[in-house]
Amino acid sequence: MRPADMLRPIEITRHYLTGSPGSVLYRCGDTVVLCTASIQESVPPWMEGRGKGWVTAEYNMLPHSTSPRKGRERSGKVDGRTTEIQRLIGRSMRAVVDLVALGERSVTVDCDVLQADGGTRTAAITGGYIALADAIASSIPDAIDASGLPKSGGPLKDSVSAVSVGVVDGKVWLDLDYQLDSRADVDMNVVMTGKGRFIEIQGTGEEATFDDQQLQELLRFAKKGIVELTHRQQHALSR
Repeated sequence: MRPADMLRPIEITRHYLTGSPGSVLYRCGDTVVLCTASIQESVPPWMEGRGKGWVTAEYNMLPHSTSPRKGRERSGKVDGRTTEIQRLIGRSMRAVVDLVALGERSVTVDCDVLQADGGTRTAAITGGYIALADAIASSIPDAIDASGLPKSGGPLKDSVSAVSVGVVDGKVWLDLDYQLDSRADVDMNVVMTGKGRFIEIQGTGEEATFDDQQLQELLRFAKKGIVELTHRQQHALSR
């Protein structure tokens, strides 16, 4: 078994689809998410005339991403979990985009879970950022430099990634798979920028509580994971 402070194996495949300016197949252990991003040269009606753009996200789990089969979510029948996750992804992306520098453009990040083994929302955010960066760079060539970092003054202010942490049998773990997550007394998702600033922290006890010391250790593990994920994103975008 991997050490408690180690991420699951990660594979990032950019330009996975030809029909999207940003498409990434993101693997984290046995969790696989297809992240795509597209740009429209317009904004929603309620944004028109403000001189700024918009970034939104959609999230979906395909029928056999889990066992037993998950029913498809038809139009108008999106469940509460899906709504909450796609709002989280959208907030996370907007936190690192200068909407004024983006101009009156709309970016949609689509995250489709092909296989779920824990951490689908964090994988969607981490892979979704790479798709977002590629899509923005397709319209604004100076958005990303040769080393994979956002260029100063461009529409991307920073990178964003996310990871799960938890307390299982009294021990803190990084990047929980389903087996760990199902046994966790405390489960937390942490979203951070590449510069180390928090965007969102979602932490709950499951028939359990946690103290200040455990909270600090959870955040320490999360920060360690975020640093590695940021390096992986930068390396992927530099190729």
